[in-house]
Amino acid sequence: MSAPSRPTVGLIAVAAALALVLWDAAVTGLPAPHRFPAALALGSGAAPAGAHCTAN
Repeated sequence: MSAPSRPTVGLIAVAAALALVLWDAAVTGLPAPHRFPAALALGSGAAPAGAHCTAN
């Protein structure tokens, strides 16, 4: 038996990644897009929190 071709390996890798994402979404549920903090909180009044550089 010969080794699988590059397209076959690529297809297996993409299928495995898709299966992992689908499994994770099925177990934990999809994220709520409006519950995440702002990526850039410039002038929004939101205090930074959750990172070591925010400690005073």
